[in-house]
Formats: sequence, C-alpha cells, structure tokens
Amino acid sequence: MNLSMMVDSGSTAKRGPVVDVFPERDDDGGYVSGGWKSEDGKLSCGYSSFRGKRATMEDFYDIKNTKIHGQRVSMFAIFDGHGGSRAAEYLKEHLFDNLIKHPQFMENTKLAISETYQQTDVDFLDSEKDTYRDDGSTASTAVLVGNHLYVANVGDSRTVISKAGKAIPLSEDHKPNRSDERKRIESAGGVVMWAGTWRVGGVLAMSRAFGNRMLKQFVVAEPEIQDLKIDEEFELLVLASDGLWDVVPNEDAVSIARTEEEPEAAARKLTEAAFTRGSADNITCIAVRFHHDKADSANAQSN
Repeated sequence: MNLSMMVDSGSTAKRGPVVDVFPERDDDGGYVSGGWKSEDGKLSCGYSSFRGKRATMEDFYDIKNTKIHGQRVSMFAIFDGHGGSRAAEYLKEHLFDNLIKHPQFMENTKLAISETYQQTDVDFLDSEKDTYRDDGSTASTAVLVGNHLYVANVGDSRTVISKAGKAIPLSEDHKPNRSDERKRIESAGGVVMWAGTWRVGGVLAMSRAFGNRMLKQFVVAEPEIQDLKIDEEFELLVLASDGLWDVVPNEDAVSIARTEEEPEAAARKLTEAAFTRGSADNITCIAVRFHHDKADSANAQSN
C-alpha cells in the first residue's frame, strides 16, 4: 500500500501531518483497490475503482487522515467527471487541502465545507479560463471530525450509511427533474428538458456540478450538507459514483458491503456487483467501517 505523507506548509503546531492514503491512480484506468486502518483501530476503509465499459476513466477518489487540535479528522471523497477528467482530477488535488486550510474548519465545519466547495469551483474555472474545454465533476464527500460526520454532495454521486443494517441515504442526487432543483434552474432563466433523460438546457443530466462553465448560471457547486453524530448503531458508510447507484439500490449496497468484514473486500464486491448488473459507467466505491468494539475495549483499558 502506498502511503505518502503530505505536510501542509502552512501548518501550525496543532495540526498533524496529512496522510494522503491513496495518492496513486492506476496508469491504464483499469482497476485498482486498496485499504487502510486507523492506528487506534476505530476506523477502517477500503476503495475500489474500475474503468468498466467506458473507454476512459473519469472517476477519482480521495482519502485523507490527519489530526487537528488533537482530534482525528478523516476525509473521504468520490469525484465523477464528465466531459473529461480535468475537473475531477482538480478536486482530488485541491478540495480537501483547501478545506483543511479554511480558518473555520474546526469551529464551523458546515460553513467551511460550503465555502470551500464553492471557492474551489471558482478556482477550477479560473484555472481553465484559457482552454476550450468545459469539464465538470460531481463531489460526494464525508468528513469525520471526532465522532461527528458531515456529508456534502454536489451532483449524482451518493453517500449511504448503514444503521443497524438499515440503509440511510445521506445525500440526495441533484437531478434536474427534482422539483426544487427544477424551480431553482428555471428561476435563474434556465430550462430543464427531456433528451433521453432530464437535462439542464438539454445537455447536462445533473443539476449541480463543479466546472461546466457554459451552464454555470444554473449548474451550481453549492453543496447540500447533512451532519450526524456517529454512535454504536452505525456500522458502515458507502460512497460511490453513479456507476454503482444506477444499478445497485441503497439497500443492496449496504447488504452487499455488510457481508465482508474488510472494507476493501466490501468495496471490491460492490464494484463487481455493479459491473455484473450491467453498469456501463466507471464504477468507484469507498467503504468505511466503524469499529465500536475497539473503541469500547480501549476505553475499558484506559479506565
């Protein structure tokens, strides 16, 4: 497993090194998987990413772990590019680094996530202003600060959590025919029309995204954010691109992932299930398992 240490040059004494768990993407865009466990044994995660039937790979993922003010911070992300891979790759390289540097990150995590998402979108569009490209990307991210989980979503990648075996979606896909999204787009002067599926301007099949300069007036990068406290009833978290969700319902994803103790094996199994069920897209999954028994035994020993 490739573990590279990336230390933010602007770090303070209270911020630990950022461990970028999986910095490498496979060269041919074919298939890659891996896993990681926290030092205290309370958290483990695995990922699986597969080009599938697509000619190119436009999915990216990011997993980072660090300590800030003595609190463990773990971050997980799925970025599904469209119109090219530039936006998704840019998000992998910059989104979490920008978030950690936000002055309100620990005090007001929701605000920091919202502002960082939108500023990173502005930065990406600025970096591409001299090109003729119009790449875009989704982002579904889960940020765990201590035992508090923040899930932010832009686009149609999705995050689902398992609570006592029940699948609970922590994000709602940004589809143009969602009534509130359609109203927002039409209020801004845009149109939602049917072109094989519902599309903004007859072009884009999602209503929020990073990039997409030509549709930016309507296709915003403002995330919807849900937050919750993780207790012993929460077993695992699944983040994935729509290459999974198009063919695997939330309940199936959770029941498949729960059959494997190791999250890397769970992520692989999810990827394989999506491919077997006929997904024609890139498929990328991250599975995160919470080990409450480890936390309980550690507490017992320290008492």
